Amino acid sequence: MITKIENAIKYGKQHGGFGIQILYPGLIRPELNDSGFATIGRIDHARITPGTLIPMHPHRDDEILTYLRNGKVKHLDSEGFTDVISSQRLMLMNAGAKYEHEERVLAEGGILEGLQIFIRPETAGLPSQVQFYQMPETYSKNLWRKIAGKGEDYPLQIRSNTWLIDVRLETGEAITLPEAPAENCSFLFYVFDGRIKINETIVLASGESAWVEMESPTFLAIQTTDIVLFITQTTAGHFDGGMYSGNLHS
Repeated sequence: MITKIENAIKYGKQHGGFGIQILYPGLIRPELNDSGFATIGRIDHARITPGTLIPMHPHRDDEILTYLRNGKVKHLDSEGFTDVISSQRLMLMNAGAKYEHEERVLAEGGILEGLQIFIRPETAGLPSQVQFYQMPETYSKNLWRKIAGKGEDYPLQIRSNTWLIDVRLETGEAITLPEAPAENCSFLFYVFDGRIKINETIVLASGESAWVEMESPTFLAIQTTDIVLFITQTTAGHFDGGMYSGNLHS
């Protein structure tokens, strides 16, 4: 089954130079009464002007991946880490029982565009930690690339049965889903930028996505497209009371 998620389902927020489009992936299944879908709580697609400061603020019981395609951010947190995040330097904040951070968009990187991804941990109250990963290349052309997940072959470790991979699919190229890392997995196929066709019938444009369950479709790039693929094991235990990844209905 393939379920398209259009941009109209997103919640938009704009405050000065800070703008985000928020996807609650569970809203396409109202019968589940959960704004998230299994371990995937929320995906923010952000566009922020240089000089914007997101002041120190708390997180609790969220696994938060900062995935940028444009721009640079200076990061500071309560664990004592400071770093500059970019399209090649990713950050995963494993916000357990108590964690705070601030972010400043740097002028040298231009307008920031990226995803802030909120994943649900296995349980509440885990120790807080921060991970960074310097990617050898900005893009992985026509090949899936492992970014974050559970397992030694993922450079950033998520503390639940969740996996994130990406690809830049060039115009005219096609790709299929990778092998599922576990049983009972669902795939959320997110088009960061570009235009793609699924099985010659469904078209996804920038910001749109699709849930893929119990199928193995072919994805054809109508134009060069940056894709982020989310994989969740739907039967895995997880905590849905996180500050941002939690269920809006609870």
